[in-house]
Amino acid sequence: MSPLFIPIGAFIMVLGVVIGGPLAKAYARKIESQPHDSLPSSEVLARLNRIEQAVEAIATEVERIAEGQRFTTKLLSKDIGKSVPAPIMPAVSAPIPAPAPTYQPAPEGTILTEAARRP
Repeated sequence: MSPLFIPIGAFIMVLGVVIGGPLAKAYARKIESQPHDSLPSSEVLARLNRIEQAVEAIATEVERIAEGQRFTTKLLSKDIGKSVPAPIMPAVSAPIPAPAPTYQPAPEGTILTEAARRP
């Protein structure tokens, strides 16, 4: 490497800052001075209006569905005790279930009792 690369690199960097700075500022001013529409076009406004109407219609329908569901739940909860008759039990006697098997400990000398005696 030649020791000449460092001063040449520094000179190019200074030249880039001196010329590039004002160029960047001029370009920024040019972009800022261009007129831009702050209001959306009439097509966009029409679409937004249709979307708003659709959302309101959906909200109304959802509210109607919820009201119908509340009404149905209210009717079902009132009628449950009144409209369902008690089941009629037959007069035939049911067989008596067999008693549950009782616990019987394992006989002495089996693996289970020896394992339980170990400390």
